[in-house]
Amino acid sequence: MTEKDYSGTVTGKIGKNAKSSNMPANLKAEVINQKESKLAKIGEENNSNSDININDYKKAGEIAKKVKNYAKSIIKKDEKLIDIAEKIEAEILKLGGEVAFPVNLSIDDVAAHYTPTLRDEKKAEGLLKVDIGIHINGSICDIAFTMDLTPEKKYSKLIEASESALKAALEIVKHNKENTTLSQIGETIQKEIEKRGFAPIVNLSGHGLDEFDIHSGLTIPNYNNQSTKELGEGAFAIEPFSTLSSGSGLIYEATGSNIYHIAKLSQPRENSAREVLDWISENKKTLPFSQRELEKKFGTRALIAIASLRRQGIIAEFMQLVEKNHQPISQAETSLIVHDGVVEILCE
Repeated sequence: MTEKDYSGTVTGKIGKNAKSSNMPANLKAEVINQKESKLAKIGEENNSNSDININDYKKAGEIAKKVKNYAKSIIKKDEKLIDIAEKIEAEILKLGGEVAFPVNLSIDDVAAHYTPTLRDEKKAEGLLKVDIGIHINGSICDIAFTMDLTPEKKYSKLIEASESALKAALEIVKHNKENTTLSQIGETIQKEIEKRGFAPIVNLSGHGLDEFDIHSGLTIPNYNNQSTKELGEGAFAIEPFSTLSSGSGLIYEATGSNIYHIAKLSQPRENSAREVLDWISENKKTLPFSQRELEKKFGTRALIAIASLRRQGIIAEFMQLVEKNHQPISQAETSLIVHDGVVEILCE
């Protein structure tokens, strides 16, 4: 699940570097307390916190591989997006994972951040981006791929551009490991896309992955931003986006996505909103959640609660990210961990 490019701020880490997080402070404290409690029970004879996280990231990656193959097998043109999303999320749970964020199903010029509602009539068509997140104990694997559902397969070269850019970026990281600079990754992605006659989306980026934190701070550019900042140790998602050369190479924030996140923790005024927020805090922590899953849990009461929580600034909605010239966009994404001089790709 992508984020807008903020040109390489400090990230949270699972390795040796200091942590930084975008979590609301009081919710972050709750997550840390739960983590410390879990570690205390494990005992000193077992692995360190970092090692435990690495194992969970790997487990999430193994599930992601299976879910990706499953998703590709079930998606057909004109199938309702709601049916696709529900099937994919059910498969994640079936395989022993948890949903890290609502499945994003974005069509044509929408780069990211759309998930269907329960009554959604939209159908799969055109250039479909499928962005999936799986977590184990908060350790996240974030993957995405693009499917060309046009009869003539007119977007195959555009899809290839993003996929080739991702592969090339991963090779750079494998070679330079934690010393890879952000500009090296961005330049590699940009060159790989442009040499095929397409343009990268320059204000979308990859990102750091921290426990229960899908965007932990670091932004990994899709162009050469001249940053000498090194990747360092940690968990990351790299996700190139490609568009036609006639596109602007930029996205703007459009209408809502039906995907939300906690913006701050405070006490809602209404009992019904408080009940919904308690469920979100306990089950999702700082991970994104959808209107759809709240409705499945609370019925139509969820819609009233969402409106109330938004008015009070307690939750906020992700906006759909749309290409400024309304040109089609392809996406490719995988997650990786860099630790102790080793680079491990979670899902290829």
